[in-house]
Amino acid sequence: MRIAITGGTGFVGRHLAKMLVARGHEVILVARGFDRRDPSAFEIPNTRFFTADLSSAEELTRAFSACGAVAHCAGINREIGNQTYQRIHIEGTRNVVEGARRVGVGKIVLLSFVRARPNCGSGYHESKCAAEEIVRGSGIDYTIFKAGVIYGRGDHMLDHLSHALHTFPIFALVGFADKPVRPLAVEDLCRAMVATLTDGPLSRKTVAIMGPEQMPLSEAVRRVGHVVGKHPLYFPLPVLLHRVLAIIFELTMNIPLVSLAQVRILSEGIVEPWPPFDDLPADLAPKTPFSDEQIRQGLPKAKRFGLKDLRRREGPELAKRFRISVQ
Repeated sequence: MRIAITGGTGFVGRHLAKMLVARGHEVILVARGFDRRDPSAFEIPNTRFFTADLSSAEELTRAFSACGAVAHCAGINREIGNQTYQRIHIEGTRNVVEGARRVGVGKIVLLSFVRARPNCGSGYHESKCAAEEIVRGSGIDYTIFKAGVIYGRGDHMLDHLSHALHTFPIFALVGFADKPVRPLAVEDLCRAMVATLTDGPLSRKTVAIMGPEQMPLSEAVRRVGHVVGKHPLYFPLPVLLHRVLAIIFELTMNIPLVSLAQVRILSEGIVEPWPPFDDLPADLAPKTPFSDEQIRQGLPKAKRFGLKDLRRREGPELAKRFRISVQ
């Protein structure tokens, strides 16, 4: 089967593409550019790259040509210029649905957030919730995965935690109340998504998917610190101060150490799915523990934060090398 992945060069998109290809499927990677941290998506066999930023249903119609299914994984956790929650999560999802409808795509799988909900004062949460409603009302068979914190090779969680632990002798935890998390291995998420895209379970279902082990956020951070051999002074910092730091990081870093949306996410915990949702069947439920070995497999090369992490323009040579459209 030919399957398109929006956000195909991003963290989840890369892992999903590799798993689909390993099972004999052809994959169309739909993205507005490349992820400078990991261009390996362009080396996956039996894939093709299509440049599109979700702003045009016509372009997405071309991208989805002859596809039997679409995995809609594109998303942002901060707004930069015209890359807004409204434009990416809401208008982009409408265009994905319209493009899929025009070419007769049989299935849409949407990657959403476990706490996505309306009228909560967070543009991230509200726009993710709106995207869910657009997919549910599309008239196309769908499955929505409401995921918690996802980790693995090339992620934000282990990547930035590792770099922060190698850089700072202190580590500020979010708020005075230690909120729970259930870290989800990207392999477990992609395994469930592949089954839904190719075999058809969970038709017209919205399911919550989180890791099998619940722990305080501080425990998850300490486990990563143990694996990288760093033991900073951990201390709680008020949520308000984290928001101030998030604003500074968003203004100055290519990928913020923490964004405003992530502060909101971490401050309220990530283990209670917002309805509507169904439980995953046992055969698709995540089983990978947040163990030392699993953490080690997902860690990037040890390094500190430096000047290259500050916001700058992407190199035109690399852009030219990888911006190739499907004919």
